[in-house]
Amino acid sequence: MSVTFKPLADRVLIEPAPAEQKTASGIIIPDTAKEKPLKGKVIAVGGGKKDEPMTLSVGDEVLYGQYSGTEIKLDGSTYLVMRESDIYGIF
Repeated sequence: MSVTFKPLADRVLIEPAPAEQKTASGIIIPDTAKEKPLKGKVIAVGGGKKDEPMTLSVGDEVLYGQYSGTEIKLDGSTYLVMRESDIYGIF
């Protein structure tokens, strides 16, 4: 997949993981009850700040806050743009 979006400074572009379709016990979750995923894959990273180099790289699986980032649509897909500091950790 090729996205022609380059984040600036300490921002990253994340593709959110799809919402769970079933519970662990096999119950199907309806669309109205699905929770917003809190993990995703890094698609693009900015160049970092002068005193703070980026620690993330393309392809990292990350965990982020529920209300972090700004949702954007590119090439028909939904992505999140957020600061690297909004990301809690890497899987």
